[in-house]
Amino acid sequence: MKAAVVRSFEEPPAYEEFETPVPIDGEMLIKVLAAGLHNRVRTSAKGSHYTSTGQLPVIPGLDGIGTGPDGELRYFVLHDTRFGSLAEKVVIDPRASVVLPSGTDVLTVAAAMNPAMGSWIALRKRIAFEEGQKVLVLGATGNSGQMAVQIAKHLGAGQVIGVGRNPGRLKVLAHLGADRAVSLSGDPDGVEAELGAAAADTDVVLDFLWGEVTQFVMPAVLKHRADDAANLTWVQIGSMAGLEITIPSAWLRAMRITIVGSGQGSVSPKEIIADMPTLAAEITSGSYVIDPLPTPLGAVREVWDAPAEAGQRIVFVP
Repeated sequence: MKAAVVRSFEEPPAYEEFETPVPIDGEMLIKVLAAGLHNRVRTSAKGSHYTSTGQLPVIPGLDGIGTGPDGELRYFVLHDTRFGSLAEKVVIDPRASVVLPSGTDVLTVAAAMNPAMGSWIALRKRIAFEEGQKVLVLGATGNSGQMAVQIAKHLGAGQVIGVGRNPGRLKVLAHLGADRAVSLSGDPDGVEAELGAAAADTDVVLDFLWGEVTQFVMPAVLKHRADDAANLTWVQIGSMAGLEITIPSAWLRAMRITIVGSGQGSVSPKEIIADMPTLAAEITSGSYVIDPLPTPLGAVREVWDAPAEAGQRIVFVP
């Protein structure tokens, strides 16, 4: 079979011949129809994700749409595998898949399920989110952040604040449901003041960035809280800007802030799989703005690091 193969963590995958996997112990061989290029896929291909074993070769790809021997159309998720979905065929655990109705737009589902899962699981499984609460999305210009803006609004957020750097993507946030967009670019004092004005009474922060950005944003938000004793839940979902921050003890004592993580391990696979049919139905219902960009898998090396248009999501078609 053909696949996107990583043989060095320093280089993008190459499109080449690879041995077809063989299912064992109840597994299922799937013919892949579409698989998204998500940030999580890129970090796995670089060996930098916290689940990486450092072993090579690797076929990236952690989810996709395909058909099995039974002819059913399935959305599937792969857990901790070196041989992922950016291939003509992949072996899955059918228990980590959901059957989709015939006629489902496979490109849209492949594009949106993974980016949507971060905020969907965070708001539904990791915290006690309530309708009417104010949500700040840190990293709102990324694919996951753009989906988070829409999902927070769809789940009943009273206000959604999108925070990011990409000016083109900041402009589209209002179209996605954001009530306000804050740019992280510019004079730090001006950015801090704007963050403080926007986030003074925020209830939930969905953080896809962490690192130096959160190191700057968190104290800016805390310093401008209208009520120090009001609950603020900071959900750490991604680490696009860095793996670590320093949290002075005073930040935790002077404010009522709860910091939680949401990701693989903090929510059980059983819980995630149980929510997949609902999310897939939401995505296919047309409730969200999603712009998949179908791309031949053979072009994987050429497009791997190429910036997509605002809102577009690359979906590989083997």
